Amino acid sequence: MKRLSLIIPLYNRPDEIRELLDSLLTQAELLHEVIVVEDGSDNDAREVVDAFSGKLPTRYYVKPNSGPGQSRNYGAERADGDYLIFLDSDCIIPEGYLNAILIELEQNPVDAFGGPDRAHEDFTPLQKAINYAMTSFFTTGGIRGQAKSLDTFYPRSFNMGYSQAVFQRTKGFGPMRFGEDIDMSLRLIKEGFSTRLFPDAYVYHKRRTNFRQFFKQVFNSGMARIHLHLLHPGSLKMVHILPAVFTVGTLGCVLLSFVNLFFLIPLIIYAMIIGLHATITNKNLGVGMLSIPAAFIQLIGYGLGFFNGVWVRLIRKKNPKGAFVKTFYD
Repeated sequence: MKRLSLIIPLYNRPDEIRELLDSLLTQAELLHEVIVVEDGSDNDAREVVDAFSGKLPTRYYVKPNSGPGQSRNYGAERADGDYLIFLDSDCIIPEGYLNAILIELEQNPVDAFGGPDRAHEDFTPLQKAINYAMTSFFTTGGIRGQAKSLDTFYPRSFNMGYSQAVFQRTKGFGPMRFGEDIDMSLRLIKEGFSTRLFPDAYVYHKRRTNFRQFFKQVFNSGMARIHLHLLHPGSLKMVHILPAVFTVGTLGCVLLSFVNLFFLIPLIIYAMIIGLHATITNKNLGVGMLSIPAAFIQLIGYGLGFFNGVWVRLIRKKNPKGAFVKTFYD
């Protein structure tokens, strides 16, 4: 059986790591090790992790703050499993997760992989709405965690795994704080490693807990896409540009509505589609209503970040650190 090393970067989230580790207890026998890397937190989780030491094969490390990518690398350097699996601290792991990974690796080995994310039934309506905005066909095109895709699969770091050979050759994640997982996926694919989605290896991903934090997340992701474009020419696809087009279209509709309210009709129709589909998907009207602002925040936030990245990186030609000091390197 393949040895699985779980690596979890952590920053000021002791309650989240307690919930994640607790969710792993039902499958502890399938784990080789769980490595928690405290990334310079003010509110550390040492006592929380220590409480699981007799139940899970845990190891706990503390390092100065350097961002999630470098913290994952720190853990990977100390791991000796056959495969390194990276999870975000705000994930809850369903009982069949590790078994699904082991079955996939046994039946059809691959160098790197990832799984989708879902909303747990106990999540708040807002968390479910944000999850919908990040995964729905009507917002992101459903490109996250789809079993069938016309494009190469790019694992995301909230639920991502790769072999020791991948880490040894690529040296792990780069210094970016946003988009570092896509950068990693692009680099390992360029090195000739194979990737595949494991559809049954899903996690419950809590994501951001309010709209302000969610906006900041997607704004940063939009900026990161331009940085990734410069690092990896050819990686920018139409699906990455569509939120910017949506943002311009939305602004145009709002401005033209001062002349004639007719121009608000496309936005109203889109909002109705989101509300109806999210309500049916989640079987909850409240989640459906919250999904409307969540969808607009997801698309417009990403679009604005994309335009900001174009301005500072492509037009003003600032270097990454000068352009993104408050988002990539703080």
